[in-house]
Amino acid sequence: MYHSVLSQDLPTPKLHQLLMSAVVPRPICFASTIDADGNPNLSPFSFFNIFGANPPLLIFSPARRGRDNTVKHTYENVKEVAEVVINMVNYAMVEQTSLSSSDYPKGVNEFTKAGFTMLPSDLVAPFRVAEAPVQMECKVLQVIETGPNGGAGNLVLCEVLKTHIKEELLNEKGLIDPFKLDPVSRLGGDWYGRAKEGLFELPKPISSIGIGVDFFPQTVLHSEVLTGNDLGKLGSLETPPNSSEIDLQKEKITPETSISEVHQLAKKLIENHQVAQAAALLLAYH
Repeated sequence: MYHSVLSQDLPTPKLHQLLMSAVVPRPICFASTIDADGNPNLSPFSFFNIFGANPPLLIFSPARRGRDNTVKHTYENVKEVAEVVINMVNYAMVEQTSLSSSDYPKGVNEFTKAGFTMLPSDLVAPFRVAEAPVQMECKVLQVIETGPNGGAGNLVLCEVLKTHIKEELLNEKGLIDPFKLDPVSRLGGDWYGRAKEGLFELPKPISSIGIGVDFFPQTVLHSEVLTGNDLGKLGSLETPPNSSEIDLQKEKITPETSISEVHQLAKKLIENHQVAQAAALLLAYH
């Protein structure tokens, strides 16, 4: 027995959910673009794949939003400046990548909000993500709009001009070791895949906008204890801790408490899904 439906009989959101849950796993395109005024933008897309090696071609789609038929800033940017850096996503950066997908207003720098480092490219204007294991500088050859309605795709066809691979990922043959790369992929809903371990769940910031990692002091952003994923969870909080929550955490801190000890306590709170308390603790120390 099959559950069979005609595409024309389903509302777009339902059809979208079914397709996204069936066509899995999908690689993630972490696209860095820039607008005509020089404002950087960073956003992930899972409508993405490789389509040739001679010339080297990639395609990704910043589709029209189904809920209101608006378009992503990435789509607008590649129409203004026909260049993009496609950064590959591994597990160590997945929380920050998810945070960057929040619907921040135009002009807000997702590099800053998600705590990523802007690395100048060699051949194109958009910045690379320094934390990404592989970064591909591309020129945009064509943008193909597949329809005017919400849910329609916008196919961005890119030619790879230069690829940057972190040396520690390469094996003795000069090829990428998939275990060292530790890539992640998208499935339906909040589900992701990790090549080394299987599936995991990470809620998407569809209606919420995180406070961003730039809300926290520099000592937190450059912590030797907290990982990028820890920072991503902190930055994904919708509201910052209030003064009462911060004062409550101050009781755990003495004059002898070191910054490392505070960060270790915060990390344990994050691991126990007490992210708001961790944020309050980090702010209480500073």
